[in-house]
Amino acid sequence: MATLIHEVWIDANGLSSVCLAGPHGANCRNLLDQPARLIHTFEAGSHYEAMTTYFRFQGWDVYTTDFAIDHEPYPDKLSDS
Repeated sequence: MATLIHEVWIDANGLSSVCLAGPHGANCRNLLDQPARLIHTFEAGSHYEAMTTYFRFQGWDVYTTDFAIDHEPYPDKLSDS
């Protein structure tokens, strides 16, 4: 199971986004209206864990999903590239 670093960004319009750190998050960061700033980083082992942490950080209601795959651990190959 891979544990990946995630980043929370705020764009020029005050909208937040959560992206993977490093090369896997480049496309996400490129979509942000500039100037954008990094406000938080955290580690997570699955999409569900990442979104739960993001929602908690934002002070939002509990994250839920109907997709079982969201609970699956990130594959090890993601952390190697």
